[in-house]
Amino acid sequence: MRAITQNTLGGPEVLEIAEQPAPQPKAGEVLIRIKAAGVNPVDAAVRGGFYPLLGEPPFVLGWDLSGTVEAVGSGANGFAPGDEVFGMPRFPAQAGTYAELAAAPASEVVHKPDALDHEAAAALPLAGLTAWQGLVTVGRLEAGDRVLIQAAAGGVGHIAVQIAKARGAYVIATASPGKVDFVRSLGADEVIDYTTDDFVAKAGPVDLVFEALGGDHPEKSLKALKDGGTLVVLLGLSEKAAAAAAERDVRVERISVRPDGEGLKELAKLIEAGKLKVHVAKSFPLDQAGAAHAFLATKPKGKVVLAL
Repeated sequence: MRAITQNTLGGPEVLEIAEQPAPQPKAGEVLIRIKAAGVNPVDAAVRGGFYPLLGEPPFVLGWDLSGTVEAVGSGANGFAPGDEVFGMPRFPAQAGTYAELAAAPASEVVHKPDALDHEAAAALPLAGLTAWQGLVTVGRLEAGDRVLIQAAAGGVGHIAVQIAKARGAYVIATASPGKVDFVRSLGADEVIDYTTDDFVAKAGPVDLVFEALGGDHPEKSLKALKDGGTLVVLLGLSEKAAAAAAERDVRVERISVRPDGEGLKELAKLIEAGKLKVHVAKSFPLDQAGAAHAFLATKPKGKVVLAL
């Protein structure tokens, strides 16, 4: 099979297409012929050595996939050859979805909704599960809550806005000037241009903040929370910010996405109900994975995918 590999850490140019042995499904696994693979910031971080999940190269990047079941291992109940599926298998271990074939635990993929084409389906799992687990599983978002979603035009953010709205929250979102209208079109009740406006003054107090930017943003976001609120962060919190949160009885949760078949089913229900749409900014052929990574670095609206 064809796959994207790298023999050294570095920029997008280290990604190369090569022939690799095709995987075989073990017990409890399905073999998937991949139609599209999502491209995520974590992929770029692993490629460059900034987040060494996979150790030293060579390795095959990618966790998001959408495709067709090619073969079924023993005990992989509920699937048959020809089924269309999507998922985010094995994270943070190697899944190798930048390839024509991948074997995945059957519990970590689900049937693809008819409302999604393969590119949109491949764009959904990692970003969608991050948003779902952050807002619902960990954040315990309830109808009527005021929620602030940072970086709302990005891959995770644009899905988080829609999940929060679907669950009855009042959604306040931040975005750069060129992305304000896009975020408003997702259903956000208020969109704040963070380059010109003080989001703390305009948004607060809120019940929950979903913070994906890192740096000093978590500390700033704390100021928008009511006492006893919840701060969900993806990239950690400084000791100073943690102390400030404790003083105000703010619950801080740092999340790292995990495979979640049940969560994927919940996302599929939102898709089928017309309450969630995945925005694919651009798709690239498999052999242009390096160009896809370079485009991702420009911080486009929504998601980037490889189409096989």
